[in-house]
Amino acid sequence: MDEVFKALADPSRRRLLDVLNERNGRTLRELCAGLDMARQSVSKHLAVLEAAGLVTTTWRGREKLHHLDTAPINAIAERWMTRFDRRRAGALADLKRALESEPMNEFAYTSYISTTPEKLWQALTKPAFTRQYWGVAFETDWKKGSPMIWAESGVKTSHPEQVVLEADPYRRLSYTWHTFTQEWADGNGIDAETLAKLQQEGRSKVTFTLEPQGETVKLTVLHDGFEPGSTVLAMCSQGWPALLSSLKTLLETGSPLPAA
Repeated sequence: MDEVFKALADPSRRRLLDVLNERNGRTLRELCAGLDMARQSVSKHLAVLEAAGLVTTTWRGREKLHHLDTAPINAIAERWMTRFDRRRAGALADLKRALESEPMNEFAYTSYISTTPEKLWQALTKPAFTRQYWGVAFETDWKKGSPMIWAESGVKTSHPEQVVLEADPYRRLSYTWHTFTQEWADGNGIDAETLAKLQQEGRSKVTFTLEPQGETVKLTVLHDGFEPGSTVLAMCSQGWPALLSSLKTLLETGSPLPAA
């Protein structure tokens, strides 16, 4: 948490986060173009923000994309701001205003897990693992273009567009998000109004990137393809942090977090 406060103390770094909040997933070149800073300075500030967990990165071909990760801010809010109701704490003021302005249309999250890429890959793909921390089992051969059946709460969901997009074992996994059916809603306690909103939206996708970091693996999750004001995004932004924390706990201790 100390690293987060130190990172936010610099106005240039807060400005970088503002820019990413306006449009996430920018390259270094794009960030430099919108700021009155040298490329080297921007790179150094990004390194500090990434070390603090406020920025996460993904690759699109040869381009490195930078994403705002709000998880550390949420942790601070839960520990300090909610408890003492200090919504305008000095170092967070600029960022708070940015986060309350225009919502982002993607979710990015980074976690460092004490495991191996092989074990993490199994935890992302094998039903014996996914059922423990997610309550979901995937029926697929994990080949690009293959269909995926989601089994959750006693209901199986399938659709021609519910497919594997990319599967590079131990490195990268991507697939389209599941279909919102009446059976799925009944099994998960989703009301009719919310289901109607979910069904009106286009299909999103999730990408997992695994990078070995010494005795840990850096797991980056990017869930994107959302429409402005997405109900799916709002629900996933609440669900992903808890789910990924349970995944980390399972791999590091042998047991997932207790169900909420």
